[in-house]
Amino acid sequence: MRARHQNPKEVEADLILHRPSRWRDRNYRLEEVAASGGYCALGTTRMRAPMAAAEEEDVARALAGEHGNKPDALIEILHRVQAALGYVPRSVLPVLADALNLSRAEVHGVVTFYHDFRTEPPGRHVLRMCRAEACQAMGGEALVARAEDRLGLACGGSSADGRVTFEAVYCLGLCATGPSAMLDGRVVGRLTAPKLDALLKDAGA
Repeated sequence: MRARHQNPKEVEADLILHRPSRWRDRNYRLEEVAASGGYCALGTTRMRAPMAAAEEEDVARALAGEHGNKPDALIEILHRVQAALGYVPRSVLPVLADALNLSRAEVHGVVTFYHDFRTEPPGRHVLRMCRAEACQAMGGEALVARAEDRLGLACGGSSADGRVTFEAVYCLGLCATGPSAMLDGRVVGRLTAPKLDALLKDAGA
């Protein structure tokens, strides 16, 4: 079992080590979700064909069952839901609360507290830029502003065409080589304006 974490920075840093998910393509099968112990690395989720809310709820129930419907497994279950679906739909929160014998407020609180969980489908490319203190000290915020200007959206949003989701992350484990960013699971340290422009070009921006 993975170690319990007490803050978003530790959870997000740990996610970097997770195995790539086998659920990222469109050939999604519920039995693969239920059987697999894999996790999706930060920022690697791809868009998939829309799934009906009832199907998403079935996924959540199956994954909760894989963890024995144990309340203390909530964070692991949420990671697996996001790896399977690309995000944590709001419709599955009451399903998880019921399965784990938790209140809806408790589940909602965990999802909204940890920065890695998203409640809306991501774009085809996910750009994440570190906004922790070490990267800020190395000029990271100026690069965030540059990315916002190039993308035409604020950090935390997605482009209207669904091409790019731009998110903040609060540690990529590269404090000695900050500022840092990640595009679709590929980490880049010592980020500069030209390097950032290259990442944005790769994302089609």
